[in-house]
Amino acid sequence: GSNSGIGLGVAHELARAGADVVINSFTDTPEDHALADAIAKEHGVSVRYIQADMSKPDQCRALIEQAGTCDILVNNAGIQHVAPIDEFPIEKWDAIIAINLSSAFHTTAAALPMMREAGWGRVINIASAHGLTASPFKSAYIAAKHGVVGLSKTTALETAREPITCNAICPGYVLTPLVEAQIPDTAKKYEMSEEEVTQKVILERQPSKEFATVEQIGGTAVFLCSDAAAQITGTTISVDGGWTAL
Repeated sequence: GSNSGIGLGVAHELARAGADVVINSFTDTPEDHALADAIAKEHGVSVRYIQADMSKPDQCRALIEQAGTCDILVNNAGIQHVAPIDEFPIEKWDAIIAINLSSAFHTTAAALPMMREAGWGRVINIASAHGLTASPFKSAYIAAKHGVVGLSKTTALETAREPITCNAICPGYVLTPLVEAQIPDTAKKYEMSEEEVTQKVILERQPSKEFATVEQIGGTAVFLCSDAAAQITGTTISVDGGWTAL
């Protein structure tokens, strides 16, 4: 998922660093292709848009095949649903596990042979602070993100003797358009100002009391692709303002 939020931020930072990029979402609109053209124009690299529904294994693998080559794979697709375990809709559980976890398995399985043939590769999985901790009412999301961390470690071990690394970035709360859109309604719900609800409710668990930015997540991904990170594999990098230090 890379037509907004973290995924788009990562795409911009990789393109800024000189990488040719494929971006993806489940839609296929003129706006999606225009976004790819805009990134290409801004950074002077090749950018393609390929539609794929990441809940479907065959489309996950076809996405990688259509790309033709894959040196850097960033798995970012994700959805959320909040409900108690005993009221959690089965279809929501299945969808979250499919999109947030299984898609990363399918794309990684398809990309690793390409990386081996190229003699170099980076798998970067966007997990979450919730891949290391937990909160109530988010059972599927938290199970999936813990799974992403485990998948990252297993991938790292299976490629440890090769010039391929795999790591998970674990963001805390990131200022994305989706989060920004939630602030006014949340402020009304709690009868607080937008600034107050941001500090006391949304960022309650983030000690820095500041959002991470998509540029910071993207910059972390770029670092993991650098020579300096060649021996960093099988680990998590938290970009969460101290959340997981608690």
